[in-house]
Amino acid sequence: MSDIKLIDSHCHLIFEDFEKDLEDVLLRLRSKGVKKLVHACCEFKEIPKLKKISHKFNEIYYSVGLHPLEAKKWKQSSKHHLKTAAQEDTRVVAIGELGLDFFKSENQAQQIDAFIPQMELAFELQLPVIIHCRNAAHEMIKLCNDLSKKGKCPKGVLHCWTGTPKEMKQFLDLGFYISFSGIVTFPKAHEIHECARIVPRDKYLIETDSPFLAPVPHRGKRNEPAFVENVANFMADLRSTKLTTIAKESSKNAEDLFNFDLIS
Repeated sequence: MSDIKLIDSHCHLIFEDFEKDLEDVLLRLRSKGVKKLVHACCEFKEIPKLKKISHKFNEIYYSVGLHPLEAKKWKQSSKHHLKTAAQEDTRVVAIGELGLDFFKSENQAQQIDAFIPQMELAFELQLPVIIHCRNAAHEMIKLCNDLSKKGKCPKGVLHCWTGTPKEMKQFLDLGFYISFSGIVTFPKAHEIHECARIVPRDKYLIETDSPFLAPVPHRGKRNEPAFVENVANFMADLRSTKLTTIAKESSKNAEDLFNFDLIS
């Protein structure tokens, strides 16, 4: 049993990838010192499953929200639906995974129409947001700046960071955290390496985004929360520090952002 404390700040365990061995996955993450994880929500139909799994396993907390690639499913009633889901379960620690993805989809207006109400809801409920941003940093920064000028931008995290140091600074200036996934371990991810080196110690998280993007040395395999240790180890090398330091800093940041301790 590991004596370090790690938090996987973003994963997906209700996908069919984990149907046959979820109990074993939990045993492995415990053996690596993963004390808590945040299971991100991608669409409304996942919420009952997320509620069930979070009440079965003490390590699991979750978000409620609509992924930008599911933006066509946003309806006038969706905000109320998410609000009810967030308020009726204390295991909900965030709104998301929301955001913009202009790499896989071109329905930009539709994505923005789903993004803004979710940001407003998070601010209203004083919950952080989990932001997915792919090939959309310019528009995302503009939208968040507009909310910030109105004093209505929630706190949150840019998950699975793939941007540049310049973009990272703009999000940091807005008060957001930056979360590094297995991509930070990829040899050619030079800009992400630089971001991981220079991000302030009190503004970064680590994640797996399981079952996707397994870190080195597991590339090509199904990702799982136990592998967050590999992300932490690589971050330690990049920042010329120890695994225990990365574990302590990233866990404290996750606790500060998601307020697990407020949950009864």
